[in-house]
Amino acid sequence: MEVGRSVFAAKGYEATSIEEVAQQAGVSKPIVYEHFGAKEGLYAAIVDREMEDLVARVSSRISQGSPRERFEEAVLAFMGYVKEEPAGFAVLTRDSPTAVARRGLTRVIDDLAQRVGDVFRSEFERAGYSSKVAPIYANALVGMVTQVGHWWAAEGKAFSTENVARHVAALGWMGLRHLPKDPSAPGVKREPKRRG
Repeated sequence: MEVGRSVFAAKGYEATSIEEVAQQAGVSKPIVYEHFGAKEGLYAAIVDREMEDLVARVSSRISQGSPRERFEEAVLAFMGYVKEEPAGFAVLTRDSPTAVARRGLTRVIDDLAQRVGDVFRSEFERAGYSSKVAPIYANALVGMVTQVGHWWAAEGKAFSTENVARHVAALGWMGLRHLPKDPSAPGVKREPKRRG
């Protein structure tokens, strides 16, 4: 699986062959097929393992603390994964076969957004906001963190992951602190409509 992870990370799903994985692992193709059935089975097992690792890292960091601390810890855990497991992050974010596409980062994002949404829901209720909108903000913030992870992996390594995570957490938290209870209510400042 380690060899498969590094080959999928470097080449993507379509360009990876079981032959190449078997050769680099020092085993025969039939051994790989016996354990995983096909290339898609190997890929799915690798994605599931990476996803479990990422979700466990984030879940353990958001289990306690104030809402702001939990949010910041989630961002730190995600960015820590991006830094410490670049091949795993690449597998989760590169091309994938249609049948297992939801097993990758999209499923991780869905799971993390659900967990963050649970935290937001209780905090929104406590602060007098509608808890029904919690998923909107949870998905927006998790998506923001994911995109920053892509950027950091590709070109942001001049910054430490801890520094990047603190900036992202500050942006997310400050935006949440100043939410209007109803963004469409009269008196909420919006850009004027442009004519023309």
